[in-house]
Amino acid sequence: MLIASLKRLEATVAAETEALLSHRPFDQEAVNLRKSQSLLELTRLTRGLDPERVPPDIADQLARLSLALNRNQGVVGQHLRAVEEISEIVTQAIRDSESDGTYSGHPRR
Repeated sequence: MLIASLKRLEATVAAETEALLSHRPFDQEAVNLRKSQSLLELTRLTRGLDPERVPPDIADQLARLSLALNRNQGVVGQHLRAVEEISEIVTQAIRDSESDGTYSGHPRR
């Protein structure tokens, strides 16, 4: 059951990563809900699990999940930086359009 839960979380994270990389629209709210549910399930399934005595098959699946999460973190971070840059461009464009140039060093054309 634990391995199945880890695989579901890995599949969810990988699907989100691929959607972001391919610029496909996807339901971010649904993805976040599935990730939250997976984390809750994992929390419940790993209560009392001794980290020093994790079976090899679970350790292997945890390693795959870790790789998927690291890749996802990089892709999500890249998209957040892009959103910030676009936001700054739009904000500056709005400021420029609302300004009559009175207080700037550059007269408005």
